[in-house]
Amino acid sequence: MSEKAKTKGRKRSIMIPALLVVTLIACGVAGYTVWRMMNKPADAAHAVEKQEPPAAPIFLALDTFTVNLVNADNDPDRVLYVGFTLRVPNEETHRRMTDYLPEVRSRLLLLLSRQNAVALANEQGKQDLVTQIKQVLAPPLVKGQPPQVVDDVLFTAFILR
Repeated sequence: MSEKAKTKGRKRSIMIPALLVVTLIACGVAGYTVWRMMNKPADAAHAVEKQEPPAAPIFLALDTFTVNLVNADNDPDRVLYVGFTLRVPNEETHRRMTDYLPEVRSRLLLLLSRQNAVALANEQGKQDLVTQIKQVLAPPLVKGQPPQVVDDVLFTAFILR
């Protein structure tokens, strides 16, 4: 045999096992991928079953407020008519705020009567009012109670005149 034929035969003998190893690795990766894909929906469905639905929101609807507003002209006709609903985190807070509703309304009336008509005319002024409402309701209503938590203030009526 010639020298060229011997070299060609050795290359073939090395190439065949190398291709066989590469093929086995590719088949292994493909099989693992298929196995993971088939098991993934079962895991996702199981995870969905474990999740509990979110708790229903707890709202405290308040009667509307009508207050005179502070303005630079001392115009007594500047009036705010506003209604809102408070979202509270739990029934205990809802019950406590309902029990002390006159105190809650008094704090809100005092806050609303200090508002400036010009500031409330834009979106940022309304957002600032929401923050102020949360802050004014945060302190305990009576000594010995925990602080109040208001998750959100939702306007149901807002007329600035």
